[in-house]
Amino acid sequence: MGNAARLLAVDAVAAARGLAPGLALADAGAMFPGLDVVEADPAADLALLEALADGMEVWTPLVALDPPDGLLLDITGCAHLFEGEAAMAGAVRRRLAGWGIAARVAVAATPGCAVALARHGAEIVAAPGREAALLTPLPLAALRPGPEVVEGLRDAGLETIGDIMLRPRAPLAARYGAGLLRRLDQALGLVDAPISPRRPVADHMVERRLVEPIVSEPHVLHALTALGDSLGAALETEGLGATRLEAVLFRVDGAVRRLAIGAGRPLRRGAEMRRLFTDRLAALADPLEAGFGFEAIRLSAPEVRTVVPVQPGFDGGAAIEAAAAFSGLVDHLATRLGPGRLRRLAPRDSHVPERAMQLAPIAATPDAFIAPDQDSRLPARPCRLLEKPEALEALAEVPDGPPRRIRWRGLWHEVARAEGPERIAPEWWRAGQADMPTRDYFRVETAAGLRLWLYREGLYGRETDHPRWCLHGFFL
Repeated sequence: MGNAARLLAVDAVAAARGLAPGLALADAGAMFPGLDVVEADPAADLALLEALADGMEVWTPLVALDPPDGLLLDITGCAHLFEGEAAMAGAVRRRLAGWGIAARVAVAATPGCAVALARHGAEIVAAPGREAALLTPLPLAALRPGPEVVEGLRDAGLETIGDIMLRPRAPLAARYGAGLLRRLDQALGLVDAPISPRRPVADHMVERRLVEPIVSEPHVLHALTALGDSLGAALETEGLGATRLEAVLFRVDGAVRRLAIGAGRPLRRGAEMRRLFTDRLAALADPLEAGFGFEAIRLSAPEVRTVVPVQPGFDGGAAIEAAAAFSGLVDHLATRLGPGRLRRLAPRDSHVPERAMQLAPIAATPDAFIAPDQDSRLPARPCRLLEKPEALEALAEVPDGPPRRIRWRGLWHEVARAEGPERIAPEWWRAGQADMPTRDYFRVETAAGLRLWLYREGLYGRETDHPRWCLHGFFL
């Protein structure tokens, strides 16, 4: 009995002939030989429900799934954009019918009441305060307390929601659980029950509903530019700028396209946003398919950052413009290639030269690099290091003194000047570094003008009797 195949859903024709969900498939086949049956596919049903939810966002961004076949729309503050709640409900119903979806639509002040009316009552727009009157004649299943609870209440002679409204609450809660009364209170509006939208809603958002659908990318970019100026103006009043933007394009046929861009610096101008959206469209694997056109566009800023005003210097703001141009270049490349493909050098907490820098994501802001103390006007460390230090020969007047002659790549060089040493001890607290010999670095300049950064590895007489010399970098 428990393993028997059963009907999960029926269409209007089957329902009119007495078939209903839960009926055994064998019984249904006996009643109507040749019954057209399709195996259930919960994954496909969920995918369809999510696609319908995307289409519903043209009315409100607050859309939640109510599986297996329901959607919840929070239309607070949205209905006036569609000539009222009744007109909006009719538009939703017609849109779903156009997609081949038979739907029941109800509007109420609470999600629980709206769901109960849509599934078990009438398709109406309920005025606030009428929840109790509308729920009273509905079956207890409308509260969805669970089949066991419904069966137990039915055995006790309680059939409708109105029946439990008249009963003392304490015995009901003790026998059937507090969940039953909590669902009733939520449907009546006595307990808050906000819906959980399937997508987070940004605090900063603007949208435009178009009189005529648009189909070309230039028109889409023009609309995004205007929306960007509106969004930027709102952000500017709060001292903010957008570092991530999402554009949602709603097609007439219900399909939805989403475009997201990121920026390294806060954006407030539509023209700046347009450039990045242009790059995003160019980077799409498939071109933006408009179908019969886009009827609405929404632009939101999921991530914002405080904008600190900067006073231009005596250069007339050239440094600020240069920084903005560099940030614009980074944003352009990140949008075209993907942010994960860009890296920048950032300092790392290590005094060993080959470990002092690391590659970090381009969007990250590295800590400021503080150069070590130095006793000359030359940089303490060169900008260019060899990938691997190269061994060389060196002659020094004393074993622990600076070199006087060096032999590198087969050629001898006379040392004209030398500074140092800068001693770097092993980082004993790091795994595998405790046995690294001590290094004494020297900055040298040869008679031919070469400026080199080399080191002697191993303390003479303490770590080794034969220190090794290596060239590590060049001063430009």
